[in-house]
Amino acid sequence: MSPGPNSDLVILFPSILHHNILETVSIAVFLPFRTQTGSSGNNEITTGSKKAKGKAQSDLYRYNMGYPNLGKCIIINNKNFHKHTGMLVRNGTDVDAANVLQVFTKLGFKAVIQNDQTVSQMKSILKSVSQEDHRQSALFACVILSHGEEGVIYGTDGCLEVKELTTFFRGDNCTSLVGKPKLFFIQACRGSELDSGIETDGKSDSEDTQMIPVEADFLYAYSTAPGYYSWRNTANGSWFISSLCEMLTTYARELELMQIMTRVNRKVALEFQSSTALPGFNRKKQIPCIVSMLTKELYFPN
Repeated sequence: MSPGPNSDLVILFPSILHHNILETVSIAVFLPFRTQTGSSGNNEITTGSKKAKGKAQSDLYRYNMGYPNLGKCIIINNKNFHKHTGMLVRNGTDVDAANVLQVFTKLGFKAVIQNDQTVSQMKSILKSVSQEDHRQSALFACVILSHGEEGVIYGTDGCLEVKELTTFFRGDNCTSLVGKPKLFFIQACRGSELDSGIETDGKSDSEDTQMIPVEADFLYAYSTAPGYYSWRNTANGSWFISSLCEMLTTYARELELMQIMTRVNRKVALEFQSSTALPGFNRKKQIPCIVSMLTKELYFPN
């Protein structure tokens, strides 16, 4: 059966390309300092009280993880859909859900899976969580596994705009998460286009009170670029979620989140390729799409 335009594409026998490419990223942080001329006329580097200032300056660019709890992670896993939606069963999604639960729990999240949620149930769950007291938490995460189209995500009985779910966590709606990261990872199709790929060379909380935008501090990590299919394997789960979990497991205690997401992009882009007998669907590629409104760097606590 040919896949429908609204389904994340399923492949039975994926071909995984092993490039064995690992890159080590070295970051040098240069802190500004001021020199003063002493009585002898020599330049002297002023330190001492600069340590406190240096720490405050560092806090400006890094989210505070020093809370009693890391935060909640809501996993919405939609596998079976009402017949009138025309959506097929998402075989393989349970592998994704179990993988996310294990990895995010290990990171320190209080993670919970909600299976086969209708549109109203999805809205109710996230609205309820947004109304909880998050003052003792560092951040919030939500992972949505479902069918989708550009701009919308499917509940088991229909679809809704992604914004209808994320708006509950805006700064003016969820005050206890103001200034804290709100992370949304979305495994779903965003259209019906297929990426054929192209060959390339093998080279390898000390801040003053201030006004912030209500849409600040969100990160949306989509499994695919706007307009494109998102690939899922019935046995191993989706390319995006499996890569996300692997990179978080490997680098969460070492790299900043956007660095990790760049490695997720690289893994999905280079190590996966579709293998199917369906005409026009063989040897296709995929690239995730990361949309960040984060205002600081996010390092998961050790």
